[in-house]
Amino acid sequence: MPKIMQLDPHLANLIAAGEVVERPASVVKELVENSIDAGAKTVTVEIQNGGMTFLRVSDDGCGMGREDAKTAFLRHATSKLRRKEDLEAIGTLGFRGEALAATAAVSRVDLLTRTAEDAEGTSLRLEAGKLLSCESAGCPVGTTIVVRDLFYNTPARMKFMKRDSVEASAVASTVQKQALAHPEISFRLIKDGEQQLQTPGDGALLSAVYSVLGRQTAGEMIPVESKWEKLAVSGYVSRPTATRGTRAYQIFFVNHRLIRSKTLTAALEEAYRNQIMVGRFPSCVLNITVPLSAVDVNVHPAKTEVKFLNEREIFDCVHYGVKGALSRAPGQVAFQLKGTEKTAPIGAEGDYRGGGPLPKAAVEGFQTQRDPNFFRTMTAEEYRSGGKPAGKPAQPIHTVTRWEYEQMTKALQTGPKPTPSRTLLDAVKAGTLNSPVTLPTDREEAQNERQDVTWERASHTLPIPEFSAEKDPAPRSGDDHPAAPQAENPADKPLQLEGLEKAPDFRYIGEVFRTYILVEQGEELILIDKHAAHERINFERLRAQGNTVVGQTLLTPLTCSLDREEAALLLEHREALLDFGYDLDDIGGGDLLLRQIPAEICPSDAAATLSEIAGHLQNGRLDTPERLRDEALHTIACKAAIKAGYITDPVELERLAAQVLSREDLKYCPHGRPICTFITKKQMEKQFKRIT
Repeated sequence: MPKIMQLDPHLANLIAAGEVVERPASVVKELVENSIDAGAKTVTVEIQNGGMTFLRVSDDGCGMGREDAKTAFLRHATSKLRRKEDLEAIGTLGFRGEALAATAAVSRVDLLTRTAEDAEGTSLRLEAGKLLSCESAGCPVGTTIVVRDLFYNTPARMKFMKRDSVEASAVASTVQKQALAHPEISFRLIKDGEQQLQTPGDGALLSAVYSVLGRQTAGEMIPVESKWEKLAVSGYVSRPTATRGTRAYQIFFVNHRLIRSKTLTAALEEAYRNQIMVGRFPSCVLNITVPLSAVDVNVHPAKTEVKFLNEREIFDCVHYGVKGALSRAPGQVAFQLKGTEKTAPIGAEGDYRGGGPLPKAAVEGFQTQRDPNFFRTMTAEEYRSGGKPAGKPAQPIHTVTRWEYEQMTKALQTGPKPTPSRTLLDAVKAGTLNSPVTLPTDREEAQNERQDVTWERASHTLPIPEFSAEKDPAPRSGDDHPAAPQAENPADKPLQLEGLEKAPDFRYIGEVFRTYILVEQGEELILIDKHAAHERINFERLRAQGNTVVGQTLLTPLTCSLDREEAALLLEHREALLDFGYDLDDIGGGDLLLRQIPAEICPSDAAATLSEIAGHLQNGRLDTPERLRDEALHTIACKAAIKAGYITDPVELERLAAQVLSREDLKYCPHGRPICTFITKKQMEKQFKRIT
């Protein structure tokens, strides 16, 4: 039996270093945390070759004296703990005293530091954890640590390092997250001599978000500020329309310490339930403030995981804080016009709807794009030729006289008008009309056809008066009688809708592409997706009914043919589906007999609805009764909603627009798509070059 022997101190240090230092990013994290604990206001990180050959971290913190500088590289040497009771309330990022010792054990380290009380600083050189020299040196207040040749004495660790570009990206990610955790500190990252990042350090989290994650992400953020007894959550979350395919942009801090937590991730995504698409994830930068005694940070060597005293309280704090922020945020999304991507940020002009104006640091550096020929000076020849360049033929400019205008108006008013009966009839025959209409009789159809023929002939034979630019001709006989007062156009004012006591002040314009409702409100043109809006209204109404959806019994049962596995899953959840309005029986071979379906949907959509629910059951997405209920309501609401591309009664569209503009809960469809977007008058005037 082999004898038990005590490890050599150097070998023990190498093993301990492997628990803390995994890659250059680990070294940067530990050194930056020391700078933050030292009270630094500016931190600069510089790397070369991914940080493997050269890594330097400089700060303007409190610095260290000569004796403290020597002691700092010993294992378990720290200035942050004095008694065992201090472990119950750790308020600093570092506390074990392992960072410097672990780093020095696997690299060559140079240290330069000075305190404000000392006239001269201290310079140390270490190799593999051994002190080689300690000298006096001139330096500013603060600490600078240079790490060279990382893992030079541990080739087993060296072979697991990735390419320099990958390691550099990990270092950049570490610096970025520390910058988000401490917006009051100015961080600077230099990679191979080029500056990659610099934050303003003005204390505004949105400024740090803008510098780290970019202008687009900052503009999509919604502020969160909530308290839950002794807990608090603050930061920013993304709009439901600005989701991502991964959780990479979910950044959590506990007392400004970067952590990973399944509890916080679950709380965040639960707040977005029924607002984002399946397979999409929200982004966030959230800091949870908890009492120091209610969290244990000493459960992971890298301090990236913590243990909460009461995880349910933490879950509720984040869940309801984010949910409240989403409910308060405006749902309308600014319409992006071509050529405006690089203009001044929206917040600079008061149109930013992400929860407040962007900070000053986020506004600087943007120039408005203009047409280079917009302020071009015309020559006299160009002006006389109607603005055409000299040398090119141009049509002469003609001004319509008053008499000509009156004749054109009378001709248009007295001419025959087309009737929509043929269009409606074609829509009914094609089955693309949402609202029921009364089919015209044979006599009415024949009369409409005669009117259509009359209009086609009149459109070719309508007399057009001869215009003359010389003089205004005298009125002709029979035209000198006073004009009859024109009736007010009902499209110029909003219709009086019944059943909406608080209908907003807006003007219904119409519909485009049989999908989007156009509404004018104030100085904004609002576009509403009729299907998304109606789908959300249906979903909220169904959810308000409780756990039971009203069903309709079919006089003639329907046969639904599905895959055998899909049919088996649906039969397994037969009792739950009965609460959602489905009554089905197995008739073998994957076929189901539907005796009852939800009252909201048409019998022709019943099979497709069940197939969609079965698909989600196969993917394991409906693992809880709540998720099964939500997905069933999603599907029913979608199938019962107005379809895009179908003809819809204008009165129904206007009532739908009134509900969207008067209700705060109609912002996104259950799949996360925005219901409405807007274009401001100022944006349109910029596009037409009326303003600059």
